[in-house]
Amino acid sequence: MMWKKTSFRVILLLILVAGISALHYTTTTHHSHLHDVYRRLYYIPIVLGGIWFGVRGGLGTSLFISVAYLPHVLMQWGHLPWTAPERYLEIMMYNVIGALTGTLMAKEYAQRLRAEAAAVQLQESYDQLRQQADLILEIEDQLRQADRLTTLGELSAGLAHEIRNPLGSIRGTAEILQSAFTIEDRYHEFTTILINEVDRLNQVLENYLNYARQSPSEQQQFFLAPVLDEVIQLTAVKARKNQVVVDVEVDVTSPVAGDASQYKQAFLNLILNALQVMTEGGCLSIIATTRDNRVVLRFCDTGPGLSEEQRQKVFQPFYTTRSKGTGLGLAITERIVHNHGGTIQVESLLKQGCCFELCLPLAHLNGHKGAADV
Repeated sequence: MMWKKTSFRVILLLILVAGISALHYTTTTHHSHLHDVYRRLYYIPIVLGGIWFGVRGGLGTSLFISVAYLPHVLMQWGHLPWTAPERYLEIMMYNVIGALTGTLMAKEYAQRLRAEAAAVQLQESYDQLRQQADLILEIEDQLRQADRLTTLGELSAGLAHEIRNPLGSIRGTAEILQSAFTIEDRYHEFTTILINEVDRLNQVLENYLNYARQSPSEQQQFFLAPVLDEVIQLTAVKARKNQVVVDVEVDVTSPVAGDASQYKQAFLNLILNALQVMTEGGCLSIIATTRDNRVVLRFCDTGPGLSEEQRQKVFQPFYTTRSKGTGLGLAITERIVHNHGGTIQVESLLKQGCCFELCLPLAHLNGHKGAADV
């Protein structure tokens, strides 16, 4: 493309010089006023040559014009010798203007290159500063998060015993009181609510403890289907209550590497999360297959889904879209999966449901170790 543009400019300069020279040679010397105009027209290709090609273009065009114009001066104006100095001076001016225009344009071009290089350097510096600023903000956020988790761990460890003992006493007392009333009695309903709230508080405390502490995983081999069946049995009552149909398809024959109890907790968190958003019925599809020597496990629900902003924050600790949520269930799940050398990601659109995909290591890849060291 560039050579086409250069060729066009060269051809245009040749046409201009040839055309103006032809006007000189075909016009008699009796029309001196026309020759004065033609001489001035030579400056057009000279200036264009300097602008387009710098010193070489400007000076080369002026020299070419000098060669083309000089025979006309010698042959057609030879009988008028008093006009020769003026025309020789004009030829000299052609070369001066050509060299001057080319020099100025070369300096302007060099200055433009320096300005562009400076602009690129400034942009690179700006991008680098922005990346460093983003990194600093990210590190500060991680430090704040670490500080929160440290505080949470210390608080949870200190209060766990003090809170659980009263909760156990309250639950035991409520069960004793409940046994004194029939199911039809309104006080039986009150004691049921009390027991449920105690269980909820105990679960909240358990979530904080699980996330605050770094529990080492017990590496073993287990088959996925029985673990999923056990988790589904644990959530069957809530699924029926919310009118949610749970569909399970497990096409995995190889054992999975990792701690079965921790995986059970991760699966339980995902299923409970789906059931909690489908309060008026829906479908939860759990599909397990193998891909690239890994287990791919998908939990897809027909709930309200997530916005893009919610999707990006869904694994952040303490982030929740529910008024009574702790924001730790999915964060715990992500940590468990990552600690076992797996990955987890979420796909979701508003009003189109949500799908969590887990990629887990198979046991036969690395023997009894299976997952990554944690």
